[in-house]
Amino acid sequence: MKFNKKNPLSDLLQGLFETYEDQVPDVKKITQALIQKGVVSHQSEIVNDHIAFRTLGHPHLGIASIERIFLQYGYEKRDYYRFEEKKLNAYWYAPPEPQYPRIFVSELCVNELSQKAQEILKRYTQKISSDPSLSVDLNDAHAVIDFFQKPLWELPSWEDYHALLQESEYAAWVIYNRYYLNHYTISVHEMPDPLNTLEAFNSFLSNIHVKMNTAGGIIKKSPDGLLLQSSTVAQTVQAQFAGGDFHEISGSYVEFAERKSLPEYDNINPKSLLREQRREGFEAGNADKIFESTFTSQTQKNPEF
Repeated sequence: MKFNKKNPLSDLLQGLFETYEDQVPDVKKITQALIQKGVVSHQSEIVNDHIAFRTLGHPHLGIASIERIFLQYGYEKRDYYRFEEKKLNAYWYAPPEPQYPRIFVSELCVNELSQKAQEILKRYTQKISSDPSLSVDLNDAHAVIDFFQKPLWELPSWEDYHALLQESEYAAWVIYNRYYLNHYTISVHEMPDPLNTLEAFNSFLSNIHVKMNTAGGIIKKSPDGLLLQSSTVAQTVQAQFAGGDFHEISGSYVEFAERKSLPEYDNINPKSLLREQRREGFEAGNADKIFESTFTSQTQKNPEF
């Protein structure tokens, strides 16, 4: 990812990425394979389409808490998305300059869950009486990085985590991972030939034995055919729960996006296209299936290479 090191936003994004990269082995695996093929010479040459966060719809948490941070750094709030089956709301945010990634923030509608699930979530969040981001110096990128990494509530028990998992795998992911970065996204159309299409890039991923999310098909395509997305299956991590017991749970994953040219720019050489000349925003149907990258229906299936 290319960032201006003199810009606090660059420091913030780089700090979030470094922690994420250390926790998601597929990130370095993919980068190293690209370097070995001579496609890139360093991680910084990979363009990041967007990063995503998951939150709980709590009066002092949720989308509003995270958006406050990124609005401070110049991001602009854009389209709203609703995911009825998964009981989620989401917005995406456009960056202040094109070299920065888009932001996608979703939140669980806690009040739409069963009484049992609501009671579990309330036990962990009831002590949060104000937006925790209000106590952070947003002009200090390192303070913001620390905020995203620190616990906002106590470590859950395995029993509570497992109970949430039965009803909402999204809820279970958030109660353990909190505001941890959910994924970053490789902008495939920015790759050199021949890996600048999602089909070709997915073939490359298959050859290096990266396990892919097959929900809705490996490639998720918007109705207009201009936004193509795929993702890895979240790698499981050995997680410690309250009481000291350990269990394998879903961590984070990597996404891949190909944004095709808007119809009025089809005659332009793809290598010369500007960001605003390609398909912008997101697609609810695609995102709905990308969410399932952390679901047990994906993490527990056999790899398909």
